[in-house]
Amino acid sequence: MTLQQQIKTQNTAQLLNLGILGTLLLLYVPLLLHWTDGWLHKTISIEHEYFSHGMIGLPFAGYLAWINRKQWQRLPNTTHPLSIGLLIIGVIFYLSGVAEWVNLSLPVILAGLCLWFKGLPGCKLQGFPLILVFFATPTALPYLISPYTFPLQSFIASTVAFILNQFGMNVVLDGINLYVGGRIVEVAPYCAGLKMLFTTLYVSLMLLYWTDSLSSRRITFSFLSISMVISVIANIIRNTLLTFFHGTGQEGAFQWLHDSWGGDLYSACMLLSLIPLLNWMNSYFSETEVIQQEEEQEVV
Repeated sequence: MTLQQQIKTQNTAQLLNLGILGTLLLLYVPLLLHWTDGWLHKTISIEHEYFSHGMIGLPFAGYLAWINRKQWQRLPNTTHPLSIGLLIIGVIFYLSGVAEWVNLSLPVILAGLCLWFKGLPGCKLQGFPLILVFFATPTALPYLISPYTFPLQSFIASTVAFILNQFGMNVVLDGINLYVGGRIVEVAPYCAGLKMLFTTLYVSLMLLYWTDSLSSRRITFSFLSISMVISVIANIIRNTLLTFFHGTGQEGAFQWLHDSWGGDLYSACMLLSLIPLLNWMNSYFSETEVIQQEEEQEVV
């Protein structure tokens, strides 16, 4: 009788899990397809394009959740009180019809489900996938911070003018506007490199997790800091090329790098450069730790 009850309980739990999974798919597959189509074909708002790193982050989050499934099953079934609040908030956000709130309902509900089924241990186990989902969720953050990017715009404009003047071009700088050959190029808020910076930090976190380097504060802080510098330098070079192309009338090259797949290729090459950088940093800090340990043993 006990065996039959266990089998019945397991079947009920499996049916419940399948029901929840099916409900999530029905609710959020259309939303995820909308995001992906907007990121691929640039049919989404400019602010939401800043989260196009979700095309690689969301599948990676799903993959991590899948490989953690056995550890998830071994965790005891326990419900954290906070889960109820998160689930209620997530449902309210989804039913509100407000685009930003509907988007945010996804990470909120996922976090609530983790706390509902496995409590804090479950939320901790799936913590990094939840972080990836949250930071890939389109919000109004780029719109909110764009008014404060003027110092970065000014820095980029002045640096681009300096570089092009060194190559013999007559570039006149006026605030965030560059005049080249009678043509004006504006370093607009959306050209300040925030999208590239968001993507760089997001991919850097993924690389740190994949190489198991997040446990090292030195590597994490150093890698994220250098990645940000690389992102800013790459954006300056991109704006320099765009100004050169536009100022010399090479509209085809300008459109290719600005609006077409050339910009994506440029960003991809920049992101790929982070892999050897992290590998070198892991090797360097490992060797440094070994040397320090040997010196400490010699002193003792």
